[in-house]
Amino acid sequence: MKFLSEEQLKQLLPAETSSFPSPVPTQIVSSDEYMPVPQTAKQREVEARLKELSGRLARQQGLSRRRFFQTAAGMAASFVAMNQVFGRLFEVTEAEAATPDMAAERAVALSNQFIIDGHTHFLRDDTRLMGFIKAREAVGKAGWNKEIGDKEQTIADLKYANYVKEIYMDSDTKVALLSNSPSEVPEDWFIPQEQVFKTREQVNKEAGTRRMMAHFTITPGWPGWLDKVDEAIEVYKPDSWKGYTVGDNTHKELANHPYRLDDEKLMYPFYEKAVKSGIKNVCIHKGLFAPAVEEKFPRLRPYADVNDVGKAAKDWPQLNFLIYHSAYRWIGAAPAEGMAEFDKTGRSSWTSDLAEIPEKYGITNVYGDLGQLFAWTTVAEPRLAAALMGTLVKGSAPITCCGVPMRCGLAPRNGRSRGCAASRFRKTCRRSTASSRWVRPMARRRPRSSAAIPRGSIISTSTPASPGRTISPS
Repeated sequence: MKFLSEEQLKQLLPAETSSFPSPVPTQIVSSDEYMPVPQTAKQREVEARLKELSGRLARQQGLSRRRFFQTAAGMAASFVAMNQVFGRLFEVTEAEAATPDMAAERAVALSNQFIIDGHTHFLRDDTRLMGFIKAREAVGKAGWNKEIGDKEQTIADLKYANYVKEIYMDSDTKVALLSNSPSEVPEDWFIPQEQVFKTREQVNKEAGTRRMMAHFTITPGWPGWLDKVDEAIEVYKPDSWKGYTVGDNTHKELANHPYRLDDEKLMYPFYEKAVKSGIKNVCIHKGLFAPAVEEKFPRLRPYADVNDVGKAAKDWPQLNFLIYHSAYRWIGAAPAEGMAEFDKTGRSSWTSDLAEIPEKYGITNVYGDLGQLFAWTTVAEPRLAAALMGTLVKGSAPITCCGVPMRCGLAPRNGRSRGCAASRFRKTCRRSTASSRWVRPMARRRPRSSAAIPRGSIISTSTPASPGRTISPS
């Protein structure tokens, strides 16, 4: 199954052989879901500066550049190069990049942070989504995860056993949320709904504590969908609900059931059931619908923005509406387009609209999740990433992490705390810390991998380098 056409694929190069293996990617990488844009002039400058800086510091520290990039100092060097090009957006100094002990001290100081990985998946045994194998190979060959390296990847690497190993044994993740994505083609769900909850039960039983949460994915308008909700409440007892208002996000051409959150006839019976069940977090995928996507699927465009959120949230104050990706529109478009919109208008589609909903409607139950918007913009337009954080923090919509409402909670993704961009952004938010009851280890953890781009990036939706399959020639 492919998202890009053969004609589009002919325009691309393999990421594993054609991109610079830096800790912070210097070029947008795609997993087939979006057409990657060419490397920008500023990204080329970052890459050139980073090559010079890393080469010099690696020699001083007696390391190869590849090994240097796997250290905390190497990660710091990436942010130094980005500051040199984009301006001082990240809290980092060249002294940190040049002094391994200083960089390691910072990493140790952050190592006990509460890490939730809110976008985790594994694939069903009969999956047809074989493209993810190439994604893992790309990440390994590029040097972004030394645990993968040149090891041959198989579909087994994307199934349950390896999921547990990478999420809980090989990273700092304390709690993971297992999610799903619906499809009109039954075999193209990532995993069957019942398997999501069997997995949650198994993980938490083995851990002896609550290390996994799980979504039940709603499918409004599908035959018998409310009966499935009743079954979920009675049998599965999900931690929260997940929905895609565009309908089938995998096969948009087959999306026969898009919906609005404020459709009283369709959605309000579900909200009533959610309230009665006490499962009050409704997580909704929004945004990620660039103009090129709209051109291809114009009938789905009205369902991708947040015009339906305010009324629904006001009518149902007992529920929390968590808008995934903060409805950021521009994923898949040139990052400069998103930056140009903000420079011209002071706004960003549709994240600004989301941030204004609580004040506009006089409500406190709408939240914005960072999702894909953060890493995508940080890599190519970090000033835009800072602007988006400021928009969300200044606005009334608090930020969420993995479906758990948190005010100003910028937790690092993918279980690595050595130098993630969220922790380095200047003058944004303080991080959140949670109760120690979540921190009991599932098993004795191995030492953290020194790979700068971590394991969770393989099939995560939040970092553009994660699937790592194709890049656009410069």
